[in-house]
Amino acid sequence: MLDTQYLFNNLTEIKERLAPRGPTIDFDQLEQLDIERRRLQREYDDLRHQQGQASQEIAKRQKAKKDAAPLIEEMKGVAARAKEVQEQRAGVKEELRQLLLQLPNLPHESVPPGADESANKTIRSVGQTPQFDFPPREHSELGEELGGLDFKRAAKVSGSRFVFMCGWAARLERALIQFMLDIQTTERGYQELLPPFLVQAESLVGTGQLPKFEEDVFRTTTDHYLIPTAEVPVTNFHRDEVLEEKVLPLSYAASSGCFRSEAGSYGKDTKGLIRQHQFNKVELVKFTTPERSYGDLERLTADAEEILKRLKLPYRVVMLCTGDLGFAAAKTYDLEVWFPSQETYREISSCSNFEDFQARRANIRYRPTGGGKLQYVHTLNGSGLAVGRTFAALLENYQQVDGSVAIPEALQPYMGGTAVIQGS
Repeated sequence: MLDTQYLFNNLTEIKERLAPRGPTIDFDQLEQLDIERRRLQREYDDLRHQQGQASQEIAKRQKAKKDAAPLIEEMKGVAARAKEVQEQRAGVKEELRQLLLQLPNLPHESVPPGADESANKTIRSVGQTPQFDFPPREHSELGEELGGLDFKRAAKVSGSRFVFMCGWAARLERALIQFMLDIQTTERGYQELLPPFLVQAESLVGTGQLPKFEEDVFRTTTDHYLIPTAEVPVTNFHRDEVLEEKVLPLSYAASSGCFRSEAGSYGKDTKGLIRQHQFNKVELVKFTTPERSYGDLERLTADAEEILKRLKLPYRVVMLCTGDLGFAAAKTYDLEVWFPSQETYREISSCSNFEDFQARRANIRYRPTGGGKLQYVHTLNGSGLAVGRTFAALLENYQQVDGSVAIPEALQPYMGGTAVIQGS
């Protein structure tokens, strides 16, 4: 959520900065609600002032044994009106809050302008794309022929966009998760968390998924939600807390299942592991100060990149333009890994600085070391990495002419020394 004082004091500027992000909210309605809120607040304050003065006058009259009944009767009407105004004000404030919750974050000044992904800026490319002397095959085809991926039985059990991972594939998925967590927790300074996979609505409001993107998440009959990413529970780990500046930045790494309805993506990437309803992901989350958050964004991005470097997967880092930014992000780097079968790069991680957008929604503040008023932290997160997509990229980039798949050297200890996955 944006700073409301800054928003209403700079409404024209806000409109201009948000324009590249496409349709947002009705700003005229926003202004009218704010005007009504302030009017009701003034009326309520005036009524309370009348009550305060009358209370003193009633006490004075009663002490002097004078008739206070008319004034007491008058104040009953004032009290009734004050209660009515208070209820109206609460209603307007909630309507205003719901509107503000649908307003996206402001892009950072370094974000390139543009309407869609065509305006994204490639920052760097790392690694050489593999050259095959045979037509490279899709990961789903390779995985099925090697007996590791079973989409048909998963469809029988759960419907489309699910998979059974069998034998070597189940072990490879587990190995990737352990490999990613080990690097982040033993080398890069992250504390590991194992979060709940079910959260309450307020947690999704805190990170920005609700109310705007309710159709994208799975809701249970108990009004819990399956998490779309570990970002949700881990960011809310410090909800409604005041942190000490001296402990910042706090860095967490969490492995979790992720669950997404993928509403509106029918027919897009429905084959294979790219866009599943359920998948595993290792998430990196940071809580930091405004002064160092953009330096921490660079560090977090480098931490996610380290996994791709160790696996020797070719990738590129792309800065998203204003029109391609996620709802809550002020700045985002996408890591895109090479898929030979498609001859293109595909997103495998998004590393974002949300500034104080999530912290305001989740009420996460810190106490400055030198004193002064409490401030909102800046939150950051990035995938380190999406495990299913890493799995798919490994199969495609390390495939061999006989249909087998080599295992990157860095991952072999996690696979019991297995160097090549062979067909049965």
